[in-house]
Amino acid sequence: MVLDAIYSHFSRRAPIYLWLLAAMAAFGHYFTVSINVSDSLPGTVFLVQKGAKPGKGDLAAFRYNGGGPYERGSLFLKRVLGIPGSVVTATDRGDGYRDYFVDGLFAGSAKPLSKDGMPLAPGPVGVIQEGHYYMTAPNPDSLDSRYALVGWVSDEQIVGRAFRVF
Repeated sequence: MVLDAIYSHFSRRAPIYLWLLAAMAAFGHYFTVSINVSDSLPGTVFLVQKGAKPGKGDLAAFRYNGGGPYERGSLFLKRVLGIPGSVVTATDRGDGYRDYFVDGLFAGSAKPLSKDGMPLAPGPVGVIQEGHYYMTAPNPDSLDSRYALVGWVSDEQIVGRAFRVF
């Protein structure tokens, strides 16, 4: 009885399900959906356009190199603040914090210790090399290019441009 009802449901709607499967297959080649589980960026669900090179100001998804609290290959979502040729500077505030600037614009402060009390090495400064990006997020606790654990993100780590869905 139950199997008959299931068969009847699917057989009447087979074309719809086939179209949905085809759309998912085509969509999955060019896009992926990412869920932001941290408070680093506003938003929870993001659409990532695979292989799309991000520009300054764009949101981007990249694979984390590993270390600290996250596994190698974890997907991070951040905003591109610096591109090749951008100049990253930092000023020690004297209280253990370090203020970062990209092309003269404030990029955030790096804390000396993580929430767990572990020392955090500061990220790189200087001219961003070809094929690299300075990634940031507005949350003061965001793990981004202010810290050596992330540093400048390479083209090889970039998954694509990201767009907030909600």
